[in-house]
Amino acid sequence: MLSSEDLKVFLEDFVDFLEGLEASVVKMKMQIAKLVGVAEKQKWNWNPDAIKWEKAEGLKGEFEKSEDVNNPEFKAMLKDLAEHNGKLTRDSYFYWVYRNGSTVGRKKREVKR
Repeated sequence: MLSSEDLKVFLEDFVDFLEGLEASVVKMKMQIAKLVGVAEKQKWNWNPDAIKWEKAEGLKGEFEKSEDVNNPEFKAMLKDLAEHNGKLTRDSYFYWVYRNGSTVGRKKREVKR
């Protein structure tokens, strides 16, 4: 039987695995669309470069986070994240919303070849 701490670690690892699968599926869909000449379906209504990001360090390495709540781009990003259950991948970045609902993290996805 797993201890509660072991279960927590297992579930965190499992969620990481699922997020990796999600990112891979999104990337493969984009590559297939390029190969067959289909325009990308997703049109973004927010610009991540217009959002203030701060470097941070977590258990799994470097990432960036933002609490730029008065920025219209940030608000549009939060809305988009809400429509994707708080997580999404865009342009090789994985974005997520913290439980407080007003902080967003992002981490560059490594491209495996």
